Amino acid sequence: MKLRGLYAITDSKLLADGRLLPYVEAALKGGARLLQYRDKSSDESRRLREAEALRNLCERHGATLIINDDAELAARLGVSVHLGQTDGSLAVARALLGRQAIIGATCHGSLELAEQAVREGADYVAFGRFFQSLTKPGASEASPDLLEQARTRFGVPLVAIGGVTLDNAPELIGRGADLLAVINALFAADSAAEVERRARAFSALF
Repeated sequence: MKLRGLYAITDSKLLADGRLLPYVEAALKGGARLLQYRDKSSDESRRLREAEALRNLCERHGATLIINDDAELAARLGVSVHLGQTDGSLAVARALLGRQAIIGATCHGSLELAEQAVREGADYVAFGRFFQSLTKPGASEASPDLLEQARTRFGVPLVAIGGVTLDNAPELIGRGADLLAVINALFAADSAAEVERRARAFSALF
């Protein structure tokens, strides 16, 4: 599977009050190729229920579901996982999930972390944040130049995350991003129809 296009990431605050499934479905209809379920709560039964519902939506739309930070939940559902720097080893996740799963790694602004992740078998590496981000405020950690350097060094897809908008996305793609991970610019919307419109606009950039 070629990993390229819009990578939608859920946010439990933006998608509260019954918005999770209709908004995600709208993003998938608009062309999101990957969907990351990101929920930091400790309510395991709700997380399992939501992740199952998202898996079914992704299957219906031919997209890939990736669980943030929880290889065990991913294994239980037979889906993929994204690991941050403190979320355990890629090798352990691979043993748990098998060869067919996609395993992504957070590399912040570091080519060294990316090199290590690729060596350990990551299917994609995520750099960021590139711009001011509402989800994780603070200074940017990655520059578009970093994408160009990573493009020459690594053979795996590159994900750009952090403050990505329709205005700055073309530069990131031009510098080498294969996937744009988007939260606020996609889901901070008044309606599912608006989410779908934004997803189509992002997808059209590829």
